[in-house]
Amino acid sequence: MALSIKYQQIRQQTVTFCKHLQPEDYTIQVVKFASPAKWHLAHTTWFFETFILKNYNDNYKEFDANFNFLFNSYYNNVGDRILQANRGNMSRPSTDEIFAYRKYVDEKMQNFLAVTNDKTILDLVVLGLNHEQQHQELLITDVKYMLGHNPLFPVFHHDYNLVSAINSETDSVKIAEGVYKIGYQGTDFCYDNELGVHKVYVPNFEINKQLVTNGEYLEFMEAGGYSDFNLWLDDGWNWVNKNNINAPMYWHKIKGEWHYYTLAGLQKVDRTAILSHINYYEANAFAEWKGMRLPTEFEWEVASQKFNWGKRWEWTNSAYLAYPNFEKENGAVGEYNGKFMSNRMVLRGASVATSKNHSRNTYRNFFTPIERWQFTGIRLTK
Repeated sequence: MALSIKYQQIRQQTVTFCKHLQPEDYTIQVVKFASPAKWHLAHTTWFFETFILKNYNDNYKEFDANFNFLFNSYYNNVGDRILQANRGNMSRPSTDEIFAYRKYVDEKMQNFLAVTNDKTILDLVVLGLNHEQQHQELLITDVKYMLGHNPLFPVFHHDYNLVSAINSETDSVKIAEGVYKIGYQGTDFCYDNELGVHKVYVPNFEINKQLVTNGEYLEFMEAGGYSDFNLWLDDGWNWVNKNNINAPMYWHKIKGEWHYYTLAGLQKVDRTAILSHINYYEANAFAEWKGMRLPTEFEWEVASQKFNWGKRWEWTNSAYLAYPNFEKENGAVGEYNGKFMSNRMVLRGASVATSKNHSRNTYRNFFTPIERWQFTGIRLTK
């Protein structure tokens, strides 16, 4: 597929999702980590304008000089930016202006792609498209957080339940001890944190083919899982008590029965469906309760050919650290992954919100242990 066509398709996917939003939905930011839809639309456009058009197209005229300050996310090399928590304060520029910005940059990009064959530039375009796909998933989860904290629990779209999937496999698979190669070994796109293929010794282990279900997690809750400090890491126990946590995110007990918010509205918890929206602390406590554990990211990668994955981002017991021989790019692009290699845990796989063709068994997602607004789940190991 020509890169220009791929560019058009991926950019359109972002806009298509937003067609289900109401005008008032675009600007709302109800918590620091969940950015407004309007900001996502602008930031993904800013990426192409900043790293490609402004750097490599001598004839390019910037759409608005203020946008670099407004829509830079965390790139210190590119200049100052607004605080993340203030992204929802921007009633201006208007949503119509943001869509005009997207149209302007897309036209310039298509014209530029028609005349360039520079591999450095084309690789940046591919990075930008993968960056957009990451934000497509963030857009879904941020919109869910916004609507899920609306007291009316409004329906985004009836086809967007996204938490109804059930396991297609049962049992477990045993993996023999050995030395295995870890890291991306293909020739297509991957992120820099997947590179640096290296060997890792893995002892014998057994891993479940199925993910933990809502019903299994309800058993943990009913057994007093959230009130037994023996199950929790100390930081996790502090988090539970400080925030009065007694259930996964979006769960609400109504007239004695558990419900959860989905993008298709508030629904009764389906005990057979795969658990979602739990953080590392919850995943680790559940594993402790079951007398099992979470896999390391290396165990997960080695075993991933033996089970189906992709419904939930799966917590591992591995800290997010650099692989041997990890090389960070110079300048702003080097800030993409490397500078976050502290105080985060690795998640593997993908989720129901992950964009098509944006997953690999070597993909290393990473979040802090308290975060649970993504479609996260648990696969147990022993």
